[in-house]
Amino acid sequence: MLDLRIAPREIEESFEVLKEGNLFLTSLPGGDVPGQSLAGLGLYYQDTRFLSCLEHFISNTRPVLLSSSTRGSHFGQVELTNPELETAGGVRLPLQSIHLRLVRVVRGALYQRLRLVNYNQFEVSVPLKVLMGADFRDIFEIRGARRLRRGTHLPMVRSQSSFLLRYRGLDGIVRGCHAVFDPPPGDIRESGDGVLCTFDLVLPPQRKVYLTWLVRPLLDPGEEVVTEWSGRRLDIVFGNAVGEQAEEHRKWRSRSTIFASDNEVFNRMLERYTSDLRALYAAYPDGRIIEAGIPWYAAPFGRDSLITGIQTLILNPDLARDTLCFLGRYQGRGVDESREVQPGKILHELRRGEMANCGEILHTPYFGSVDATPLFVVLLGEYFAWTGDRALLTEMRENLESALAWCREYGDLDGDGYLEYHGRVEGGLNNQGWKDSWDAVADPEGNLAEPPIALVEVQGYWYHALEHAARLFKVLGDEHGAGRLRAEARRLKARFIRDFQVPGEEYLGFALDGKKRLVSTVVSNMGHCLWSGILDPGPAAQVVRRIFRPDMHSGWGIRTMSRWEKAYNPMSYHNGSVWPHDNAIIAAGLRRYGFLNQMEQLFTGLFEAAQHFPYQRLPELFCGFARRPTGEPVRYPIACDPQAWAVGAMFMFLQAALGLSCSRKGLQVTKPMLPGWLRELTVQNMRVRGGTVDLRFSRSRGVTRCELLRKEGRFTVSIEE
Repeated sequence: MLDLRIAPREIEESFEVLKEGNLFLTSLPGGDVPGQSLAGLGLYYQDTRFLSCLEHFISNTRPVLLSSSTRGSHFGQVELTNPELETAGGVRLPLQSIHLRLVRVVRGALYQRLRLVNYNQFEVSVPLKVLMGADFRDIFEIRGARRLRRGTHLPMVRSQSSFLLRYRGLDGIVRGCHAVFDPPPGDIRESGDGVLCTFDLVLPPQRKVYLTWLVRPLLDPGEEVVTEWSGRRLDIVFGNAVGEQAEEHRKWRSRSTIFASDNEVFNRMLERYTSDLRALYAAYPDGRIIEAGIPWYAAPFGRDSLITGIQTLILNPDLARDTLCFLGRYQGRGVDESREVQPGKILHELRRGEMANCGEILHTPYFGSVDATPLFVVLLGEYFAWTGDRALLTEMRENLESALAWCREYGDLDGDGYLEYHGRVEGGLNNQGWKDSWDAVADPEGNLAEPPIALVEVQGYWYHALEHAARLFKVLGDEHGAGRLRAEARRLKARFIRDFQVPGEEYLGFALDGKKRLVSTVVSNMGHCLWSGILDPGPAAQVVRRIFRPDMHSGWGIRTMSRWEKAYNPMSYHNGSVWPHDNAIIAAGLRRYGFLNQMEQLFTGLFEAAQHFPYQRLPELFCGFARRPTGEPVRYPIACDPQAWAVGAMFMFLQAALGLSCSRKGLQVTKPMLPGWLRELTVQNMRVRGGTVDLRFSRSRGVTRCELLRKEGRFTVSIEE
């Protein structure tokens, strides 16, 4: 029998992603998911890979890729053709004489339609073979976790037009991969670990021939599902799925801000990022939340979702509201040291796959994060300032108070007023800030810092949380509580610069270690203190000067670590790479302290970097090599793409550039600044304080003006140019 499997090989540099809700597909640009993929490609649902192989062959050869694209992050199209080949009947088909168009949409299932056109002047009889397989592996296993035992693969069930692959996990759940075809294949048979479906096609000249199929992930399916779709017109089902999905995205856009500029590249970026955020916006039984990123982090992450909610208030405040509600439902209620749960704490990561169900991983959920809880308070404060949603604030008062109590009683391990962490749980995180890789917190000699660790940016987040909480308590009528919070913030700010400024230097250290020694490594974390407002103008200016030196600024953006440090590696995850969200937070801080030229420099660098990545989409991170006149940013090989706070970064940059902020008085536009590559920008349907507003920004001779076009609602618009 012909072995159609792909031999081990280097996976292509990029892959295509389609996602809707809890279901996503990652494939090669040509549409295939190679069996035994080294890159974790496949169809995933609830942390399980339900389709690990999907390969197409025409007359036992692979089609040739012409082009591929995705639209709306849920609709994909691949253009293919034939190599020169000879049919079983001895007919030689010239190169590029048959066109194959593969169209896909994700909506509760993977729908696929293949259209073939024969451009020869004679009829062609040719077999089309589709090899499919399902390994039902947990995503943690695909990421490298070793399992001593796995569940059992059950016998395949088939009918004339469908088959069902099943796996009974160690958690007792039977997971099924159900594939349905219209028209039915001529043959469905097992082939190695997969299923080979053969269609004996007759292609008249210049005529379109269509094949449609779908793949459904199922939990606890019965054998009868193979006959459920008997006689169904899948072409109609496919068309309905395409239409319904397009309507869902239309509704999403109607509730989101519309940005239109004179720069078409920037317009396409914002359209793509808006679509990506909709794709990452997933519904669970507990509510909706932005998932962190594809493929490895398609799950609720506290820190990632909170920062994305902050970034995207100018786009759609629904993301922030739903994130707050979701995380509030999972807020720690008691103490469980095995998962680092404590009262008031906000979760780090939640998983729902077999390994989570069996207790093989901690993420059910896992709470190993030192910064998610203060960021929860920050997002609640930012959301209320932007929307004036008093009903949600009242509903979340207990969550707010519990989060503040956690910061004081559990987050501060030694009573010194700083938030620290000490990762002690096997299988948990040793580092629990946003740089959470094992080697991320290193001293100038390259040695790992001794816990418990108080990170510099986390103290800024805590200060920011106290300031927001004071304003929220005042709104709730608790003036005394608001005063206590303001006093607490002042005390934190007063001692912060004393403890975190490197003696004899004009910058902030990375952290305090377990012996309260300052870790003086030069890292980007200090830039987050600009955003939080914990610095007075003098120290803020010192931080700005330090992070814009060439050892920190690569030309594309601020590196996570200075290239002069011993632990520096531009290809590492956290020790020298460039993260878009890190730069966006810094940019928001530059706006706070009035460093507009530096802010424009960062904005421009990331905008130009994005143009070198597929779909002009900023990835999770990229390598920190210095920018060269003829070079381009160097890709980090396993970065998530799309990743929530990376695509959200551009909206945070935009808010900083336009000088947009909200308070109880309404919307403020303060010293707006369009970067040099924008002359005009219109903002339409931006939701503010229960209403909407349209604004136009224009730049002439280096000066940016703002014009109010429309306002609906009971709020003010203040423009200070």
